Amino acid sequence: MKNARERMDILAAYRDVGSYRGAAEICGTTHKTVRRVVEAHEASCAGRSGLARRDRGRNYDIVRDLVAERVSRSQGRISAKRLLPAARAAGYQGSARNFRRLVAEVKQAWRAGHHRGRRPAVWSPGETLAIDWGSRDGLHVFCAVLAWSRFRFVRFAADEKSATTLAMLAECFEVLGGVPKTVLADRMGCLKAGIVANVVVPAPDYVRFATHYGFRPDFCEAADPESKGIVEHLVGYAKRDLIVPSEPDVRDLAAANADAARWCAEVNHVVHSEICAVPAGRLDTERDLLGPLPSLRPALGVRPASRKVDRLSCVRFGSARYSVPSRLIGTAVLIRVAGTTVQILEPFTGEVAAEHQLVAPGEVSIADEHYGSSRPDKPRRAPRARTAEEKKFLALGEVAAAFLTAAAAAGVSTLHREITQILTLQAAHGDTALVAALDRAVQFGRWRADDVRSILAAGGAVPAPRPAGDALVLTLPAVPVRPLSDYAIGGEQ
Repeated sequence: MKNARERMDILAAYRDVGSYRGAAEICGTTHKTVRRVVEAHEASCAGRSGLARRDRGRNYDIVRDLVAERVSRSQGRISAKRLLPAARAAGYQGSARNFRRLVAEVKQAWRAGHHRGRRPAVWSPGETLAIDWGSRDGLHVFCAVLAWSRFRFVRFAADEKSATTLAMLAECFEVLGGVPKTVLADRMGCLKAGIVANVVVPAPDYVRFATHYGFRPDFCEAADPESKGIVEHLVGYAKRDLIVPSEPDVRDLAAANADAARWCAEVNHVVHSEICAVPAGRLDTERDLLGPLPSLRPALGVRPASRKVDRLSCVRFGSARYSVPSRLIGTAVLIRVAGTTVQILEPFTGEVAAEHQLVAPGEVSIADEHYGSSRPDKPRRAPRARTAEEKKFLALGEVAAAFLTAAAAAGVSTLHREITQILTLQAAHGDTALVAALDRAVQFGRWRADDVRSILAAGGAVPAPRPAGDALVLTLPAVPVRPLSDYAIGGEQ
């Protein structure tokens, strides 16, 4: 490229010598450069703005209409990689890089005429809460942002089911201390029942939940993440700043949510870059404009099963029995399963009356406090007196009951007669001696009245059995040891 001074020198040399090569030799350039400068000067003098350049076209002009039609049909979303095979079939012979230039040019022209005219959102206090789900390595993170104050709420879960989402939303309302007028959500499958004319129909459970808390459910436009960018940003922020450093485990959601609560308390008490204010401080102002919380949480998830408490103070669920407080016998209770725990709820208040771990079909889970006392797993067959002799004999105490039970197990067929004869010894020897004799008879397995009479006759002369003591350890004296050679015949003495 020549500057103005050099071009003037070339024109002066050409006027002097009258040839391109002569002027080129004087100015130290080529004759082609001299010719271009002279022709450009003559064209400008003739009234033209410059030397017109001949348009040679592009190698992709033959497929421009094809690309424009496909870009318009896909609303500017199709990529050059997907368009290239169709362009090759239509006769395009150029490179993929040059074809990408064409696609980018056509897309830019299409977007210029189809701009949506987006405008920034204007939030009002107490108006909108935006919610969304994110996931990373099997762990699901629930994010919610109160739009005006930018107060953030983040919790972890193992799934994104309807009951989980509504439970997270209920906990968010409790943290906020009120209910906003509108909850803006993505078109989540767990919250929508269908779409009619691009209008989302909320699921029945979501409608009941919204009616219970008094807010209006709203949904974003389809495939339009910009309409909920306020919470989309929070999802990415939580992944980068919370999940990556703390590495929460889906198997320990309690610890993960404790870390999430601490993280929320930290970020909500620092200045937000967008509003230049502290979200926790703005929430104190916005809370007065939020709706009141209901007195009770609504029932979420699978509806509790209803069962009637039987005479054994138990309910049957899943072919297993679970005990409940005996005061509920004959009433209908609700049964709810939370993980591996079976919760038995009061019929009207919904309070938890009993909790058990899930057991296999046919098994029983019993809590002693439901009956007011501890009970053995196996029934105990205690003796029950019917006749006057039996009542008098069992009045001697537990020893008499043990004697009666053991004698029956030993097969004493004349047990009633033996008891009658033993009672005749009571007047002669007294209750104390007779009880001691029965105790000794039980120890040695003697079930006849004559055996008891013999023990009473012996009195204190009989030895009392004692448990074996420790082994007796004796220290023997040390003796000199002689070799066997000293005992050889003919050996030295």
